Amino acid sequence: MRRAPTILHLDMDAFYAAAEQAAKPSLRGKPVVVGGIGPRGVVATASYEARVFGVRSAMPTAQARRLCPNAAYLNPRFTLYRQVSESVMELLRALSPLVEPLSLDEAFVDLEAGGVAAETAAVRAVGEQLRRDIRAATGLTGSVGLAGAKMLAKIASEAAKPDGLVVIEPGTERELLGPMPVRTLPGVGPATAETLRRAGIHTVAETAEAGEAELVRLLGKAHGTGLYGMALGRDERPVVAERDAKSVSVEDTFEVDLTDRTRVRTEVLRLADRCVVRLRAAGRSGRTVVLKVRNYDFSTLTRSETLRGPTDDPAVVREAAVRLLETVDTTGGVRLLGVGVSGLADFTQEDLFAQLATEREAAEQAAGGTAEPEAAGVPESGAELPRRWHPGLDVVHEEFGAGWVQGSGVGRVTVRFETPWSAPGRVRTFAVDDPALRPGEPLPLPGEPDQSSAPAIRPKSASPADEAESAAGAEISRR
Repeated sequence: MRRAPTILHLDMDAFYAAAEQAAKPSLRGKPVVVGGIGPRGVVATASYEARVFGVRSAMPTAQARRLCPNAAYLNPRFTLYRQVSESVMELLRALSPLVEPLSLDEAFVDLEAGGVAAETAAVRAVGEQLRRDIRAATGLTGSVGLAGAKMLAKIASEAAKPDGLVVIEPGTERELLGPMPVRTLPGVGPATAETLRRAGIHTVAETAEAGEAELVRLLGKAHGTGLYGMALGRDERPVVAERDAKSVSVEDTFEVDLTDRTRVRTEVLRLADRCVVRLRAAGRSGRTVVLKVRNYDFSTLTRSETLRGPTDDPAVVREAAVRLLETVDTTGGVRLLGVGVSGLADFTQEDLFAQLATEREAAEQAAGGTAEPEAAGVPESGAELPRRWHPGLDVVHEEFGAGWVQGSGVGRVTVRFETPWSAPGRVRTFAVDDPALRPGEPLPLPGEPDQSSAPAIRPKSASPADEAESAAGAEISRR
């Protein structure tokens, strides 16, 4: 335990929803819910305006709609969130070489390793300046907790929400933690909390009073010993700069159970491609392909296949995923599919190309003929897929410029034309197959540098064609 509150925990406020409000002027100050918007969707983040109505993260979207029917329900835009997250993480890395990201919107920072004086006034000044820098760089707010241990810094940032800073002075930990529910402590989930409740333990103070021997009896040696230390305010975990990922995966939950085998196969292939894109973006490869299938009755199956060496070849991952699918009965209906790659490495094995060719040749011989390059159910090369205009999607119209989808249905799509730095824009409706309308890319948020005072892509009626092309090119180069 440190004698000064030199461990900082940053937690961005309602991150996804706040980013959407910053990007969409018409939503500022209004309830916004980001997550899956279908009947089986789950809330990822709710703005503070939506939380007033009882909407919370991990809540089924259907329940959120009943509580707050007038909120804007948007699909996540992870491209935007990653861009903003990287701006925030750069600010944290400027403070210390020891930055431990927990997610896109949350991280620990060891200020002592960055040379900040081990004094409360000094670390408080750094925390306040960080909050100002984040607002200037992104237009968003973050809450900061400062303490002598990671657990306490995280508790402090939670107490600081929204848009605040809380310092826990070393020596005051037990007094602060005592009345808090035992679920406050890291590692105490529903099952552990229920075990402690049956033993008459409800608060952190009662956990400490129970003693180490009793906690070991209830929870086992490792868990019991660790929990006792945390109940006393002790947390020796260091800030770790690199958290090495163990796997890369993607998954989708479907609004309606998939019963058609060809459709299931098509979705698996699509997920495999997305997984490889994410794998390559991380500069990694992997040797074990994992398939996840959740059935109509919520039973979940996983199947895996380990290759001879690590790969980031989409064809290899696709073929492995399809082979795994052949071992699963999906006739009752599939609710969720996922494809992942584990056993990560920083290199690929070249002979996997030979392995792929050998396996294709074996398949052809077993079939007694020539195998088709792709099985039925996969769209032909060059075939145009139907457009899906999800709420919140960035779009560009040849005449009206940049905007975002408010909703779609019955062959129509409604778009609000505004940019992060404009006034609330007008709403227009188009046919879903309007050739002048196309998907766009996220624009810089109001606090980001190099923003323009005008829309990134001006309407054609407002400027000559060459000026429009120049503005668009400048915006692309900024992104």
